Amino acid sequence: MQVVPLPTHLVTLPNGLTLAAEQRPGPGFAFDLRVPTGSAHDPQGLEGGAALLEEWLGKGAGTRDARAFQDALDDLGLRRGGGVGAEATRFAVSGLNADLEAALPLYADLVQRPHLPEAELEVLTDLARQDLETMTDSPAEQLSLEARRLAFPALDGQYAGYAHPASGTLEGLAASTPASVRRMFGRYGAAGSILSVVSAHPPQEVEGLVRAAFADWAPGTAGAVPLVFRPGRTTHLPGDGAQAHLSLYWRGVNPTDPDWLPWHLGLGVLSGGSASRIFVAVREERGLAYSAQIGAQVLGGQGFVSGYAGSTPARAAETLEVMLAEFGNLKRGVTPAEFARARDALVAASVFGAESLRGRVVALTRDLSLFGRVRQPAELRGQLGALTLEGVNEFLARWEPGEPNLVTLGLPAAEVASPGGVTA
Repeated sequence: MQVVPLPTHLVTLPNGLTLAAEQRPGPGFAFDLRVPTGSAHDPQGLEGGAALLEEWLGKGAGTRDARAFQDALDDLGLRRGGGVGAEATRFAVSGLNADLEAALPLYADLVQRPHLPEAELEVLTDLARQDLETMTDSPAEQLSLEARRLAFPALDGQYAGYAHPASGTLEGLAASTPASVRRMFGRYGAAGSILSVVSAHPPQEVEGLVRAAFADWAPGTAGAVPLVFRPGRTTHLPGDGAQAHLSLYWRGVNPTDPDWLPWHLGLGVLSGGSASRIFVAVREERGLAYSAQIGAQVLGGQGFVSGYAGSTPARAAETLEVMLAEFGNLKRGVTPAEFARARDALVAASVFGAESLRGRVVALTRDLSLFGRVRQPAELRGQLGALTLEGVNEFLARWEPGEPNLVTLGLPAAEVASPGGVTA
């Protein structure tokens, strides 16, 4: 039987923390805390600070040292997740309903009163360095990082921006100090943070628990990092001769745009499974690439289309040609069968996401951060049901994504016709 959550209880505490609480029957709870400090906030030259801080926070908080703090989490049987993204750090937790009252203060200590012992930071820095070094063994990872740097360059000024991995850079890690990472912690605060909770507890009871744990949290320094996109550029990077990789970015549709759902449906037709146009044209009909996909991405509140393909040097140019052709063909519209299949996939994703505790709590946080409001599952299904073939095709006909930013790895530049206006 489908579980239908009750309407979301929304409240913003005086310190700026926004709580989204939903009640549903069951033995467990899940909460998701989003703090608006991510890798894009790393200072230039100190890339990796946000990720180091997220790991460092767990090394003791409140009245507990590192071992006692981890034991307290384990004693409650809490499942933990989350991590550092470009724009925020997330702490995802689930457990039994009876333990929600004990779990919230632990995480309040984590983000308000961490010990940050200096002796632990060197070990964490070494682990981050190892993580970065493993990326150098993956051509696809190398391409992804370089493509981000070229498409979304760091601006001169305070922040390192969107062009580096969450783990940072080897140079940034080498330059990081306990003092510099503590300055990153100075950004942490309630202002702009979102705490979503789904549990069997009445929302007003959850609000009381949250106020007791987080009311004294200082506001911190919330703020978005400016993002600049450089379209119409093509860059060719040398490879090892055995593989070839392609990365593309186009402008997309922003989350608050009325065309957000038609855009997603169109991209689902293009690259949404084994019946999608990219899969059929690139893999089934021609066998050009072992991996090829195009999808939506949001950075800095802006929507983008990202594309990737992994092939051989001999077939990569044709792979790119086919992907660009299929992307361009979206302007001609989608068929009734494609429309129905892509819409059903979006509806199914919304249904299954709402039925999972952890899926729903993440959706609450995502909706508030992207749209500034919570979309109830029935509302979202209604919006998807209201989409029409004619409406989606009208959007696709007028959508102008512009020229992509293209980066290739392992292709001779002469073999690829530049889709953009600048070649590097």
